[in-house]
Parts: sequence; structure tokens; C-alpha cells
Amino acid sequence: MNLYPTAELFNSFQLPVSDIHSIYVEESGNKNGKPVIFLHGGPGGGISSSYRQYFDPEKWRIIMFDQRGCGKSTPFAELKENTTWDLVEDIEKIRKHLGIDSWVVFGGSWGSTLSLAYSQTHPNSCKGLILRGIFLVRKKEIDWFYQEGANNIFPDRWESFLSPISPDKRNNLLKAYYKILTGDNHSKKIEAAKAWSTWEFSTVRLLLDENFIGDASDEKFAEAFARIECHYFMNNCWFDSDNYLIENIDKIRNIPAVIVHGRYDIICPVVQAWDLHKAWPEADFHIIPDAGHSIYEEGIKNKLIEYTDKYANL
Repeated sequence: MNLYPTAELFNSFQLPVSDIHSIYVEESGNKNGKPVIFLHGGPGGGISSSYRQYFDPEKWRIIMFDQRGCGKSTPFAELKENTTWDLVEDIEKIRKHLGIDSWVVFGGSWGSTLSLAYSQTHPNSCKGLILRGIFLVRKKEIDWFYQEGANNIFPDRWESFLSPISPDKRNNLLKAYYKILTGDNHSKKIEAAKAWSTWEFSTVRLLLDENFIGDASDEKFAEAFARIECHYFMNNCWFDSDNYLIENIDKIRNIPAVIVHGRYDIICPVVQAWDLHKAWPEADFHIIPDAGHSIYEEGIKNKLIEYTDKYANL
């Protein structure tokens, strides 16, 4: 399947959501089309015009926003008042601001986490869920990617991730990174942010793409991406339990949904999607046999477009 032409923007604005935060929101496609809210990854990743290409611009009213602290939202890289539950309520504020009764929710990676948290909090606002690269934020998943696991598959790239951290601090890399990323030494902060972001970008695709990895070296992007991710993961994303999203699956059991996951996803191993599928067999479930974590990989792209076409008729 081919990506759709990039939908033209017809509205963009800053929406104040707290005393300190304002989020950037944009709308594209058909003003009278079926509304869909796109939830980007990270947290802290921001939106890209390329994400609009997963939706038929004649059928969809595509709403995207930069989550707190990243992209065009302000203040930049701010961690205060920046939690999962703040973002959940931001999504509702956007829905109400735009006068939308209910919408389809589309989220990948951290966006899938946020989609699940949002839909479980506001099930009546959700007409359908399209979820990719499931991330349940359990301790074992954080440990796998940031302490011990993924490093066995990408040992060459892991060396660069270790480099900002002194050997005596490497028994808890997340904590060591957090101290640097929230510290006052700007040069060390940027060095660590680039190393953190490059590690993730190095492992996102089945076949390593050096050009794509280069995007992680952008100083502004890396600072927001690394600081906000580390902040969220240090706080277990403010979930009440380690398996919160599966424990609350009954709240969304009857919402039409699809789960799409790459077999060789290193960032979010496929067992997370499998565990979600076992708890939620009502959702359609697809493992893509020749893909990693990226939305841009062929099999994942094709399956997502298949479902955005299908859900345009919900």
C-alpha cells in the first residue's frame, strides 16, 4: 500500500492546558471527515507531517498535537506538570475545544501507552483504537531497553549509550541519566541527551538506517526527547501498578481496536503485544513477521493503512 498524500493543514493553534503549559495542535484533511487523534511516541517525540500520510485526507479529520514540553509546545523540555495523567486530560481538552463527541485514537509506541491510558479513563470519547508497537511500561520493559537485554543484540551501539555514564554509576543507568539530564551542566546534559536518543534511533528498525539515526543528533530534539522520556520512566509513568494497562482492560473491552506489532521489535519486545492480546482477545491482532518498531517499515505501514481505511467507516 502507498502512503496517502500529506494532508493539507486547515487549522493550527496553541491551547493553554495549565498555568505553565501550552500545547501545539493542528488539524488537516477533511474538516467534515471522521475525527482521529494521533498520539506520538517518546514521550517527548513530537509530531511530523509524515504521520498525516497514514490517513485518507478525503475521509479523515486528522488532529495531531505536540505533547507537553516537546515540538512546538511550550515551555520547551519542561518536566513540571508533565505526567501521563496531565497528557490524558490534555487530549480531552482538545476534544472538547474542537467540539468533537468521540473520535478514533491512533497511537504507536509511547502513543499506544497513552492511547490505552486515555481510553481507559475516557472510554465514551473513543470510537475505535489503532495501536502499534505496544509499550506497557512495566519494570521489565524499562530494564530490558535501558539496563540489560537489548544491549545483547546491539552491543556495538550500546557502547555509545554507556559513554556519558561513569563506570561506577552503570548499575542503574536510568537513575544516572536522570541525574545528568535534570542537572545544571548544559554540555553534559546535551551529550547525554544525544547518546540517549541515538541509542533509541539505532534500534528502532529491523535494518539499521544511519540516515534516520542522524536525526537523534539534533540538539533541540534530543534534549526534549531524552529529558521527558527519562522523567516518565523514572516515575513509572505514574501508573498505580506495574501492569496497570492490562489490569484495566475491561474498561475498553468493547471498543473496536487493532494491535499491530513487529516480530523483531527490540525497543518494545513483542511479548507486550502478546500479553495485551491474551488479556483482550476482542481486539484484532497482527504480528508483522519482517518488522521492528518503526511506523515506517513496510509491513507495519501497510497494516496501519488497511485499518485507517477500515475505521474511516466506523
